[in-house]
Amino acid sequence: MQGGIRSALKGVRVADFSQIGAGPTCSMFLGDFGADVIKIEPPRGDLGRTLGPPWNAENESSVFVAFNRNKRSIALDLKNPGMLGVARRLIERSDVVVESFRPGVMDRLGLGPQAMRQLNPRLIYCSVSAYGASGPKAEHGGVDGIVQAVSGLMSLIGEEGGAPAKVQAPVVDIVTGYIATIAVLTQLYARKVSGAGAVLDISMLASAVALQQSSFAGYLATGELPKRSGSGAPYSAPNEAFETSDGWIMVAAYHGRRWERLCEILGTENMTSDPRFASSSARVHNRLEMRHLLGDVFRSQTSEHWLRRLEAADILCCRVNNYDDVVSDPQIDHLGIIASTARSDGSILRMPGQPINSIESQMTPHRAPPHRSEHAVEILAELGYSSDEARGLHV
Repeated sequence: MQGGIRSALKGVRVADFSQIGAGPTCSMFLGDFGADVIKIEPPRGDLGRTLGPPWNAENESSVFVAFNRNKRSIALDLKNPGMLGVARRLIERSDVVVESFRPGVMDRLGLGPQAMRQLNPRLIYCSVSAYGASGPKAEHGGVDGIVQAVSGLMSLIGEEGGAPAKVQAPVVDIVTGYIATIAVLTQLYARKVSGAGAVLDISMLASAVALQQSSFAGYLATGELPKRSGSGAPYSAPNEAFETSDGWIMVAAYHGRRWERLCEILGTENMTSDPRFASSSARVHNRLEMRHLLGDVFRSQTSEHWLRRLEAADILCCRVNNYDDVVSDPQIDHLGIIASTARSDGSILRMPGQPINSIESQMTPHRAPPHRSEHAVEILAELGYSSDEARGLHV
C-alpha cells in the first residue's frame, strides 16, 4: 500500500532515543504510519539487543526485533562532544523526540525538552519513564515486571491462593507505547492549528493502572481487593478455561440464555434452577463449585467434540492455543498479523505486524529492524555533514 495510513506521517521526522520496549513501541508505530524514525543507539546498541534467549537465525534478540521495525539506526556516544552535536542537530530538525532515560538525564546532556524547544518551538518531546517526570518516585528506575508489581497487576494474575504471577508478554511496555503513540498523534494534530509543540510525560505506572480500568473501578466502588481467579473473568461466569480429555477450551456462557444452553448440552440442567448458579453474579461467588460440576463433564470428551456442539448453539468458545496453533490459524494469516520483510542482505525476517489496518489493504513492514548504526552514513549526510566531517561522528 503506497498511500493511506502507511504514509499518513510522511514528512514527519522522529528522533528516537528510547530503548527496550515502551518507547520503541511508540516510535515503531510512528514509523509504521510513515514517519522517518531515526533510532539513536548507545555505542553498544539498544539494551534490547542483549536480551535473550530467544535469538533468531542471525543471532539477534527477538526483543529488539519485536519493537524496532521501520526505523533507521545511528549509534552515538553522547559523552563525545562531536556526537552530542549530531544528536542536537538531529533534534533541531525533527518533529518528535521519543526518549526513555530516567528523568533529568537528557537535561544534563543539554538535550532536555526546554533547551530543545527553544531551538525548535514546534518540537513534540515525548518522555517515557517508569514513574513519570516528577513526584516522589520520579528518579526510580523500572521495567515491565517491576511496574506490573507496583501497579497491582501481579496481584490479579494466577490462581486463588497462589503466588503472584507476571503476564509473560511485556504488556505494560506495550500499552505504554500505545498510549505514547496516541499522545504524539494527538499533539501532531493539535500542532496544525497552534503551530506549537509540547512536552509529553508518559509513565509506565499510569499506563499499567489504565490497563486495569475495570478492576480498579470495582475496587474503588467497593473497597474490596480483587481475588485471583486463574483464567476466569472476575466479573462473570462461566467465562474461563475448562480442561477436556485432550486439551483446554475457553468458554464464555455467562449471558442468561447461553448459560441455559450450556447446561442443556452438558446435561446439567438442574444447575439453572440452583440459587448458587441462577445468575452470573451468583456463579462468580460460587465459581469453585460451578467449575467442579462443569469440569467433570468437560473432561469426558475431546475439545473438538465440545467446540462443535457449543458453536452450533452460539456459545462463545475456542481452543486455548499455543503459539504453534496461533501462527497456523487461517484467520491470523488472513489478517496479516505475522508479517515478513526483507533485510538489506536479502534475508527474510518474520515478526508480529501492525494490528491497525485499513479495509483496503494490510499494512506490512516496509523496513526491517536495523542493525546497529546501519544507516549512520546516510543520516549524517542528510543532516548536512560532509564525508570528511562525518568521520568519527558515529560508532
